[in-house]
Amino acid sequence: MSTLTIRNLHVSIEGKEILKGLNLEIKAGEIHAIMGPNGTGKSTLAYALMGHPSYEITDGEITFDGENMLELDVDERSRAGLFLAFQYPVSIPGVTVANFLRTALNARRRAENPEDKGISILDFRKTLKEKMDLLKMDHAFAGRYLNDGFSGGEKKRAEILQMATLKPKIAVLDETDSGLDIDALRIVSDGVNALAGDDLGVVVITHYQRLLNHIKPQFVHIMFDGRIVESAGPELALRLEEQGYDWVREKYAEAVAA
Repeated sequence: MSTLTIRNLHVSIEGKEILKGLNLEIKAGEIHAIMGPNGTGKSTLAYALMGHPSYEITDGEITFDGENMLELDVDERSRAGLFLAFQYPVSIPGVTVANFLRTALNARRRAENPEDKGISILDFRKTLKEKMDLLKMDHAFAGRYLNDGFSGGEKKRAEILQMATLKPKIAVLDETDSGLDIDALRIVSDGVNALAGDDLGVVVITHYQRLLNHIKPQFVHIMFDGRIVESAGPELALRLEEQGYDWVREKYAEAVAA
């Protein structure tokens, strides 16, 4: 079973410390939700996990199946089985969804076996259609330029299609519900639920309980001031929905004072 372990993680951006000793462990087959006010470091955690060069890790460790992720480049972390669905996916005019996915898939295969000639066009088309059917997507979507002119919902569905095609072991969804209407939220959530299982661990970063009504986590964590300060089951998200974050701030202030 794949395990992502984060211990005492400290991350700075342009000299400002954002994460201040974060600890977390995610295993394949688990769904974790990370919630917290703006500016607490949720997206910083996501980018640091994938090795974004603007995020400087000053202390702590990230291991994945015992391997030190801090020694790996972004593409190597991806090939190891990590995946990040962006909050704001980038458009790539001139590159179709299908060509992008086939190129990414072949790059992963060749990294594992330099003599691999890549997946054939016929096999790739079959695989892509299967994934699109699983996510209830129109096959014509594959011929569109990646995220170019896409609605918010289409961009997020494209991210989930990438996840389905690349088959990661641990997927981090950075505010996937951002900008989605109710129908798009349900479609994206159904796609994540269809992919989640024993071979995939999911980390959902979100502000809102509404996403967790569709993607049901076993574990909910609250981030505050660059740390995870509270962890529990799904009832914790319901408490936040009802009471907000004031009680978290008060509890954290008391802990710091002590």
